[in-house]
Amino acid sequence: MTTPSDEDERGPGSDPVAASVDVVLPCLDEAEALPRVLERIPPGWRALVVDNGSTDGSADIARRLGARVVHEARRGFGAACHAGLTAATADIVCFCDCDASLDPADLVPFVRRVLAGEADLVLGRRRPRSLGAWPAHARAGNLALARLLRRRTGLRLHDLGPLRAARREPLLALGLTDRRSGYPLEMVVRAADEGWRVAEYDVPYLPRTGASKVTGTWRGTWQAVRDMSRVLAEPPKPRTELPALEGAVR
Repeated sequence: MTTPSDEDERGPGSDPVAASVDVVLPCLDEAEALPRVLERIPPGWRALVVDNGSTDGSADIARRLGARVVHEARRGFGAACHAGLTAATADIVCFCDCDASLDPADLVPFVRRVLAGEADLVLGRRRPRSLGAWPAHARAGNLALARLLRRRTGLRLHDLGPLRAARREPLLALGLTDRRSGYPLEMVVRAADEGWRVAEYDVPYLPRTGASKVTGTWRGTWQAVRDMSRVLAEPPKPRTELPALEGAVR
């Protein structure tokens, strides 16, 4: 694992990454946060808002603001993320929560590192900017999973947050099957099994807009931990062989 320097440029500045990039935004009733999130998508990148059954007009707001909307009827964070991944067409696919707790502009250095061949998967290590941004029970669950992940894969990660970037075809080839809270962890586990280089990058973490669907309560947090524990209990799968991609680093 590598930890990129804090000196890298962030934000959508005058020189966004010149690459084909789709940003998957799983969405369930995020009408209040959507404008802020979508305005922070770097220029030239495409926002894929995956509506997971919103009743607050989120999909209409996303369309009005220029995003492509994908509908996923099956409820679940993993279901929404995977629907976005399968709908994506760009070479690089990023993932970001749609609640304004994370800034999609912070994905620029992630994509640069993937394109430069320095990492195959880049994850955001959340750094809370206020006491209320990351509740104690959510931190505890995240820490427990990071330790279990280290035992399972050897990866010394500090966070399993949702801000991440990788190439689309290798991601699809991982054959991810979890459609609930275990999806983000399964991505990391399968990537480790395939020998991917996984990098961790510090990113600011702000209080989310609206109520959390997963980590807002102890019950939701431990349900997520249970989902992820099942992922960790699965044995490694045989490595896949992908056709060579121009510019890809394996």
